[in-house]
Amino acid sequence: MSHILSDRDLDLIFRNARTHSAWLDKPVSDVTLQAMYDLMRMGPTSANCSPARWLFLRTDESKEKLKPHLIAGNVDKTMAAPVTVIVGYDIRFHERLDQLFPHDLTARSWFEGNDALIEATAFRNSALQGAYMIIAARALGLDCGPMSGFDNAGVDAAFFPRGDVKSNFICNLGYGDPAALPPRNPRLDFGDACQVL
Repeated sequence: MSHILSDRDLDLIFRNARTHSAWLDKPVSDVTLQAMYDLMRMGPTSANCSPARWLFLRTDESKEKLKPHLIAGNVDKTMAAPVTVIVGYDIRFHERLDQLFPHDLTARSWFEGNDALIEATAFRNSALQGAYMIIAARALGLDCGPMSGFDNAGVDAAFFPRGDVKSNFICNLGYGDPAALPPRNPRLDFGDACQVL
């Protein structure tokens, strides 16, 4: 890359971006969701495996289906969010590697019969893709409320009954209410979290 983003752009996606729990009554369009996906799908994954699968819940019916699987503290904010995304991962992702990694047609064989490698690769890379989603959403002016407080087995049974997709995490999307934000929590300094060897 020959240039960096402006401070304004970096503020939008990192410095001033916050995790939201309260939402303005403003819908998120299909066009915005498609634009978000078109951005996030370009992020790197191992062997371009792209295991993440996305369920965008927007209707009352779909939210009610999710509700019993949320911990109590996540119910109200999820019911109020314009969109709730279940970020899942496909444990059969390797079956698409001939399409996604065509320059090495042996890639599929790396995973066949190795359930532990499949699970680890799918979970890790879907988590990466979920992070790309948050960055893409913020870049498009959306706010995010990612969370892990839910019953994975219950969500999987309700939304992925075939068993080939498993839930990783959930993220509310919309336009957050800045008036409802608490003070920002601290972050670790470079010296507390990093080493340069």
